[in-house]
Amino acid sequence: MQHLSLGWTLRLLLVLLVLEYVLEVSATAQSCGTKQVAVQVLGSGGPDWRDKRASSSYVVWQGGKALVLVDVGGGSAVRFGQSGAEISQLEVILLTHLHADHTSDLPALVLSSRFDRRSRPLPLFGPPASDTFPSTTEFVSDLFATSRGAWRYLSGIVEGSHPYQLQPADVDAGDRPVEVLRTGAMAIAAVRTDHGTVPALSWRVTVEGKRIVFSGDTAGQSEGLRRLAENADLLVAHNATSRFSDQDTKSILMPPSVIGQIAAEARVRRLVLSHRMAETLGRKHEEQTREDIRQWFSGRVELANDLDCFVLR
Repeated sequence: MQHLSLGWTLRLLLVLLVLEYVLEVSATAQSCGTKQVAVQVLGSGGPDWRDKRASSSYVVWQGGKALVLVDVGGGSAVRFGQSGAEISQLEVILLTHLHADHTSDLPALVLSSRFDRRSRPLPLFGPPASDTFPSTTEFVSDLFATSRGAWRYLSGIVEGSHPYQLQPADVDAGDRPVEVLRTGAMAIAAVRTDHGTVPALSWRVTVEGKRIVFSGDTAGQSEGLRRLAENADLLVAHNATSRFSDQDTKSILMPPSVIGQIAAEARVRRLVLSHRMAETLGRKHEEQTREDIRQWFSGRVELANDLDCFVLR
């Protein structure tokens, strides 16, 4: 009887833990499914599996619907489902650049969309080509085209037989914001940013007058991000390095001091730190990050985790 009692106790404990997890995920989804504009972090990590986070991905919510998807890093397709979002709701997908930790779940998302009820085109905007990277349109073709796509069995998504069409386009932006899309109460603009030799964009999504900026991966040395983030209600900045990172790393990613300086100069109202990698995690590093940012920026600073929701009031 003792063994039976212990077994049932363990089973009950397991059920309670699972229930707690399900309720936590449901609460997060509901909090972003309000009628207010909100940003939900699907992936708060980078390319290192030791971070134990999904890679870069975000959803902008409006009126209880998923309006915009920014980046589709590894693990984000699962998080997309957990958030309660639906492919049929999206107006657009935006890619900051084509590194794997920002794009690798695009095929998984496309595959799962076959079970959705979307029947209208889905625009997808991303950076142009370089000597070492394909353009966004070429990237999508390399994945799905009938002739040579890696997942050519899904070719209908770009070539006509699928219930909806993925419509990729290359955005050749400069240092000043260029409007890419305007529909209803939403406007989307982009600037080119510096991420080493990788073609990269930062994005601004304006919904109901709320300005939301996604830095993507950047060293933050060009003027583009500062201009794009002017008077932003929320800046999602990628916190992948510390003050102790070497110069090679700082040439492609922003240390906290640069994040703080940009947020201050652009008069950002609220700052969320995402793309959190190993050397920025843990209480010691997080306190150091906040301290470095506070030297420049006195506004609200928050650390993102997967499925966190940030409501813009």
